[in-house]
Amino acid sequence: MLDLAPLVLFHDPLIIVLNKPAGIPVHVGPSGKDCLEDYFDQIRFGLPRLPALAHRLDADTSGCLVLGRHPKALRRLGRIFSQRQAQKTYLAITKNRPEQTEGRIDLPLLKVSSKAKGWRMQVDEAGKPSITEYRVLGGQDGRYLLEMSPLTGRTHQIRVHLAALGCPILGEPKYADRDQDESHLHLHSRRIRLPLYANKGEIDVIAPVPKHFEKALNRMALGNFFR
Repeated sequence: MLDLAPLVLFHDPLIIVLNKPAGIPVHVGPSGKDCLEDYFDQIRFGLPRLPALAHRLDADTSGCLVLGRHPKALRRLGRIFSQRQAQKTYLAITKNRPEQTEGRIDLPLLKVSSKAKGWRMQVDEAGKPSITEYRVLGGQDGRYLLEMSPLTGRTHQIRVHLAALGCPILGEPKYADRDQDESHLHLHSRRIRLPLYANKGEIDVIAPVPKHFEKALNRMALGNFFR
């Protein structure tokens, strides 16, 4: 049984922001396994209606996940996300370091599928425009901490872009050879900023990094980076 109450980072009359755990899908998939939506009844905060997802995170990704508390809120959030007004910041721990300390990855992505491997995203000129900005924050011994800012919202965008750069995310199960001793994808939705109210400042929420991320940071001598 998943307890969502301790995962609530922010809530007001319109939205809820959760610190999503890694390893659980946000909605029901083909496997029929438990998903985050199964537990939304715990966080209605007095409203008769269940909150609903305003966007998505991969099952293996942790961090800031935004829910709308009713249809009006979801419509407003839908406009913010579709117009790219939401500012999203991710942290990734990668194997290898990009050549440049900071830069922009501008590679179109296309969804492909096969009977043997199922579906995946790949870099393809026929795909949709996909842009991710990055900055190297530190690292050592072949492991590096990167701050990622996706300017578009394609499925698996950060994961594919980093793999294409030759810097796959630690624990990546789909777009690189996974380390046998790493069972977690080291990708975390660290921060989200939303211009939700016209007459107020933007909503700005930060999610603490999960335990497996902390352990990796400690191994990289970056354990105090986010404390």
